[in-house]
Amino acid sequence: MPKNFVSNKDKTVRMFKSDLFEAISRVHFTVPLYIFLPIIFYFLYWSIWMFEVKFLSIISLIIIGLFVWTLTEYTLHRFIFHFQPKSKLGQRLHFIFHGVHHDYPSDSKRLVMPPSVSLPLAALLYFLFRTILGVSFVAPFFVGFLIGYLFYDMSHYAIHHFNMHGRIWLAIKNHHMKHHYQDPSKGFGVSTPLWDIIIGTNFLQNRNKKEVNPQEN
Repeated sequence: MPKNFVSNKDKTVRMFKSDLFEAISRVHFTVPLYIFLPIIFYFLYWSIWMFEVKFLSIISLIIIGLFVWTLTEYTLHRFIFHFQPKSKLGQRLHFIFHGVHHDYPSDSKRLVMPPSVSLPLAALLYFLFRTILGVSFVAPFFVGFLIGYLFYDMSHYAIHHFNMHGRIWLAIKNHHMKHHYQDPSKGFGVSTPLWDIIIGTNFLQNRNKKEVNPQEN
């Protein structure tokens, strides 16, 4: 399969003529932490003090939120980020949202979701979940959901820029590297390969094949 990247260096391509749009499209990897950690603590406060949700219910809903995030992550990556439109405008939007990451996978400023995308998406999903769960139960659920999102963003950055140690971390990194450098039609889970395994988009195991190392390409 042909390679689908341009550069493994920490560089990128300009995407917008507007300096403002270009600036907000590039984000330091810590920005999601500054934005969403206070939101997580706010919803946790709501769960405990405002709605007085029982402790076991809070823990259960946080776990369910984490689980739902993993499916959301898989769905967004597979069906939205990798949707291939035919129109020029559609192809342009695809490149802005995800294509640039495959061309410049080591660009440190385009590895986490910019707030201009993550905040409206979070708000939309919050109101959807609130309609389903109700005002009191959505708070602890959304805590787990946002923790899952932050883990996804931070692990995605770490996969591309940190030396991973430990069996689990190395497995997560190799899974994502195969998505970039072996077959972009598989391996849509970034923080976990769970849904790739369940749905059947995981990579076939081959013990005779060495691990993917982008530095060798």
